[in-house]
Amino acid sequence: MITIISAIIVLGVLIIVHEFGHFIVARFFNVKVLKFSVGFGPKIFGVKGKETEYLVSVVPLGGYVKLYGEESDEEVIEEPERAFSQQTPMKKIAIVLAGPVFNLLFALLIFILFNLIGFQTLSTIIGDVKDGYPAKLAGLQKNDKIVKINEKPIKTWEEISRIIKSNKGEPLKIVFEREGKLYYTIVTPRVEKVKNIFGEDVNVSVIGIVSSDKLVRVSYSPLQSIIRGFNQFYELTKLTLLTVYKLLNRTVPVSSLGGPIMISQIAGETAKSGLSNLIAFMALLSVNLGILNLLPIPVLDGGHIILFLIEAIIQKPLSQSFKEAYLKIGITIIILLTFVVFYNDIMRVFFKK
Repeated sequence: MITIISAIIVLGVLIIVHEFGHFIVARFFNVKVLKFSVGFGPKIFGVKGKETEYLVSVVPLGGYVKLYGEESDEEVIEEPERAFSQQTPMKKIAIVLAGPVFNLLFALLIFILFNLIGFQTLSTIIGDVKDGYPAKLAGLQKNDKIVKINEKPIKTWEEISRIIKSNKGEPLKIVFEREGKLYYTIVTPRVEKVKNIFGEDVNVSVIGIVSSDKLVRVSYSPLQSIIRGFNQFYELTKLTLLTVYKLLNRTVPVSSLGGPIMISQIAGETAKSGLSNLIAFMALLSVNLGILNLLPIPVLDGGHIILFLIEAIIQKPLSQSFKEAYLKIGITIIILLTFVVFYNDIMRVFFKK
């Protein structure tokens, strides 16, 4: 039950954020919005506003904003100036682009607030030291608490990991606490070949320490939170784009793709581990949703943007037959992707090892 409720909350919030982006920018350009729906298909219930009907529909796998005169061949007798089809290509692009952009901004806001309010993460206490590695040779022991590296105060294990991995073989001055007393040692990382998250061999600097399972709650100043939030957003965006690239060149197998069932399972597990983890998962999904919607696939926002860019370049509307053929290609791609992710989800549920 927690799994289902968590998935509905996560997907519902992300859909609302996405569609609100389209909605608010359309309203900004005085384009009439006829419907704002969370979900597809027949409506469960709805509320009629001054000119917009707000709906919750039966299929919770997306949503839509219905704009007046959305199709170029749609008849617009009343208020033609408020029809989407009568807007300039750049205004159309702004309206379509707003959905993915709002998802990305929503994720960025979550990252900033997380750092400002505080969150639980792995502490800087060493859980184990590997024999024969630089840390062991330098005298570090299990349960030592790392306080500073190269005079920089350290709060989280993430910071330790980042500093070591980015090291180019230079000695590190590590200040640590043992039984209430401070000590320091010099550790020179060594380079090892390891597998990254894509299963590729990469060279990484290591010193041979493992984190403990002890958690610490940390928070940052407003300025630090903004900087960290932007950095986290940047790293996640870069990772998402890299994953798309790896999927296209088949470094990452298609079998790793997941759909609603996988999202529901992860949402359920993160919800059980705490509200903060569920919100963090929501931020991750929001970045993915924003970027994937910008892919130049017909039907997706990115595909529509390509059409409007072409119209802006040639300075005239594209033919209806071209648009219909273009959309059929997009629908075919989306159906195939939907089949793949549902197949993967089913295989994970019923044939997992």
